[in-house]
Amino acid sequence: MNAERLQNIINQGENTQVEFKAASIGLNRDAFDSICGFLNRSGGHLILGVNDDKVITGVQENQVQNIIDNIVSSANNPDKLNPPYYLNPVVLELNNKKLIVVYIPESSQVHATRGIIFDRNQDGDFNISKSGELVAQLYLRKQNSYTENQVFPFLRITDFKESLFEKIRKLARNQQPNHPWLEMDNETLLRSAGLYKKDMKTGQEGYTLAAVLLLGKDETIQNVLPHYKTDAILRIKNKDRYDDRDDVRTNLIESYERLMAFIAKHLPEKFTLINGQRINVRDNLFREIVGNLLVHREYTNAFPAKLVIEKNKVYSENWNKPHINGVIDPANFSPYPKNPIIAKFFKEIGWVEELGSGIRNTYKYAALYTDGALPEFIEGDVFKINIPLSEKAKGKIEAKTKKIGTETGSEKSSEIIVNDEKTEVKTEVKTEVKTEVILKGKTSDKIINLLVDKNDLSAKELSEIIGVSLSAIEKQISKLKKQRILKRIGPDNGGHWLVIKK
Repeated sequence: MNAERLQNIINQGENTQVEFKAASIGLNRDAFDSICGFLNRSGGHLILGVNDDKVITGVQENQVQNIIDNIVSSANNPDKLNPPYYLNPVVLELNNKKLIVVYIPESSQVHATRGIIFDRNQDGDFNISKSGELVAQLYLRKQNSYTENQVFPFLRITDFKESLFEKIRKLARNQQPNHPWLEMDNETLLRSAGLYKKDMKTGQEGYTLAAVLLLGKDETIQNVLPHYKTDAILRIKNKDRYDDRDDVRTNLIESYERLMAFIAKHLPEKFTLINGQRINVRDNLFREIVGNLLVHREYTNAFPAKLVIEKNKVYSENWNKPHINGVIDPANFSPYPKNPIIAKFFKEIGWVEELGSGIRNTYKYAALYTDGALPEFIEGDVFKINIPLSEKAKGKIEAKTKKIGTETGSEKSSEIIVNDEKTEVKTEVKTEVKTEVILKGKTSDKIINLLVDKNDLSAKELSEIIGVSLSAIEKQISKLKKQRILKRIGPDNGGHWLVIKK
């Protein structure tokens, strides 16, 4: 969220999805009443440093970190919030005053704070704990709306893929060095992420469908959802069948990586500068498309999800529980979480952003990637996204990246060879670097200069270019990350580096 959007939210005043707290010297005692109400109702923003009259009073600077620590630790303490829910407060500045903004998505579970269940309406938060009827309605609404909550009481921790837990901890660490998951064992992590629950209608408890999809072994997923798959298809020459295909039937973590690899294999890169950073537009665009395909999908339906690359467009399809029908207007739509637990999990590892940002980001990056053509979102029983391809990406999908900046003269060309059996992509990279600019200074300076020029270089490649050992490169990268100069975006394979400052 930027300062302009925050100011617009404040100007609209408090409502079912916005709550102000003064919190000048500490967290208000009733702040978790609102957090609980947002989780139980439809999500929203808790803004600390604004009073009920929309006046920006600010949070005292020496109290900002204490308040953030209090929110994060309390949200992960079942005595304060049950079940726990990881929150990520951010600090923004308006009128030279510090504000703390906490975005709380709608949860697919019923939450209580201090043993009290709060719901939310236009008047604020209200205690429904003593109304058995309202509590029952809340549980039923959650369970009927979100099939990701379906409980499988006979699932055991051994039904999950062990190697994935270390992977997601690394991804979470990239987002937050002290992420709570790092100190948890696997079972505690699953519970903390909302992937273990009790069915209040049957009394059964166990791991959920969301847990199986995110971290289950392939055989576990097929036993639970025999119809589950995602089709990645290239259809350029052989329009009746395909030129290349990946039939993805694995967990959502590895599905995301395989779909992004399929995109990287068949679509050309395009780079631009945003806020002084060299951005891979293709990867940022299709990160949103793939994230939507996997997160906002009704998994109990046998309709196979698809990601299809054609000559003139790329499109995705997945089964959906529609709230409107027809083309979505990005300037006038209300985002609705289809699988909030899965969405929250992807957010923790940095693969999606807050609810509603996906459509905005897709429009922004699609316009850059397609030279101005806009995407189309169509909501119905099948949710569709259409991305037109630019002239440079049509035909045989041959493209060259534009030269970025004045310090380098690098270009990459992709030639696609199509036959009836499969499609291969051969990529030739020619790079001419002004070594007196790029390879200048200490090893850390050289690493930064190289990653500004090409942000997907591996540690091994950096070692070879700079001419020092791999261990020396890894040591410098670790220091740069701790100094918040360098940040890893995405997985080790297929991700890229973000230079925060030079």
